[in-house]
Amino acid sequence: MTRCLNEGYFNPSSVYKPAVEAFRFLREARENLLDAVHGEGCEATFTSGGTEANNLAVLGAVGRMRGRQVVAVSAVEHPSVRAAFDALKEQGHDVRVIGVTGSGELRWDELEAALDDGASLVSCMQVNNETGALLDAERLHRLVDGRALIHVDGVQGFLRVPFDMKWADMYTLSGHKIHGPKGIGALVVKKGVRLKPQHIGGGQESGLRSGTENTPGIAGLNAAVLEMRAMGPDMPAALMAKKLRLVEAVKRAVPEALINGPEPEKAAPHIVNIGFPDVRGEVMLHALEGEGIYVSTGSACSSKKLKVSSVLVSMGIKPSVAEWAVRFSLSPHTTEEEIDYAAGKIGTLYDQLRRFKRR
Repeated sequence: MTRCLNEGYFNPSSVYKPAVEAFRFLREARENLLDAVHGEGCEATFTSGGTEANNLAVLGAVGRMRGRQVVAVSAVEHPSVRAAFDALKEQGHDVRVIGVTGSGELRWDELEAALDDGASLVSCMQVNNETGALLDAERLHRLVDGRALIHVDGVQGFLRVPFDMKWADMYTLSGHKIHGPKGIGALVVKKGVRLKPQHIGGGQESGLRSGTENTPGIAGLNAAVLEMRAMGPDMPAALMAKKLRLVEAVKRAVPEALINGPEPEKAAPHIVNIGFPDVRGEVMLHALEGEGIYVSTGSACSSKKLKVSSVLVSMGIKPSVAEWAVRFSLSPHTTEEEIDYAAGKIGTLYDQLRRFKRR
């Protein structure tokens, strides 16, 4: 990134030699992205992050379709996807919200019904950002069977849960979720899928996303992709082992603790949602913050609103129980010492905080 800022700051759309070199670098970064998701026969469009990529996928796909469309979205999507479908509903399209089970799995019969009614777009997240619930992308692909476009929001799953573009038509990713910089993401699209641009202007990114490319951000994303892939195929299993260590340690410290969502070993390797009875999630969050332990109470994009998680409610969890939820996320760099320290502090703090149960 420093080299791009100090030496390679040339506009990759220009034709003089340093600019052509910048263009070649962007091409290399695209190839690395596509290779990471087995995206042969696909194209990668760089965006400002996951939100923009999700907007481009959902609004861009329907924008190229004629007439009123039936479109399907799961009930537990990220706000950037939910808001895009809300916009489609305001435009007069028929939006079908597909429910989920208590473990966060899609209700496949509801999706089948939407497809039978002519759904032309289906959007589901690969890994739920609050509970770690996993999408069975292969099953989704078999069920849709070419009847609709499939968009998978892979922001929370990219490079931590394997993915193959043969299962989807569009796939969203974001740099900061894999330790790259904020403000950079991408949408991977199968060739032949037509999208209506949501940014118009100079026609960069093959006309899909006008605006001079963020070459320093792309450099950071590329470096993060290479570093994560260099960790090897065993990295997700090692990450899962750390998560299970955390869960077991928390259960020892707080036997009353509740797991919200799928069983930890059946979910993504880096996210677990735990409820601490009679202690509000934001209270536990700030108590842990005082010990140098940083967690969230839901989607980080909306956690400041301090409202009960719509994701947990959609899974059938009572609002009064959902209030207790805290989301823990780990990375390949999280150490066992950090996990044990966190669990110890959780036990001590819980014993203190539950004495102040609201009446």
